[in-house]
Amino acid sequence: MSVRFLGRRVYLALAVVLVSARHAGQTPAAARLSTTLEVPVRTLQRWGHWWREQFPLTPLWRSACGRFMPPVATDLFPASLRERFAGDAEEALMRLLIFLGPVTVRTITLHKGR
Repeated sequence: MSVRFLGRRVYLALAVVLVSARHAGQTPAAARLSTTLEVPVRTLQRWGHWWREQFPLTPLWRSACGRFMPPVATDLFPASLRERFAGDAEEALMRLLIFLGPVTVRTITLHKGR
């Protein structure tokens, strides 16, 4: 699954969530992961801005945020949101990616006759 809100390059949604979550803490692990995945620091900053400023305004989050009790700490997105999904780390991440699908997956419309 790839995502569309990240500018010109297309990254795997998994990378966006993991790198964004780790970068939020500015840890050495985040630096290693971003280097390994070749994600520039400016891109990480743009992703962080999207999570903190734009994602909370999306129709998806506005309609779903009330289902999370206690409320999710939006300033700690995406890590705080991932923590709310049940299962081991892999299962929780997959559930989060499915949840994010409506705002991150590019829909392709096929036209007959082209």
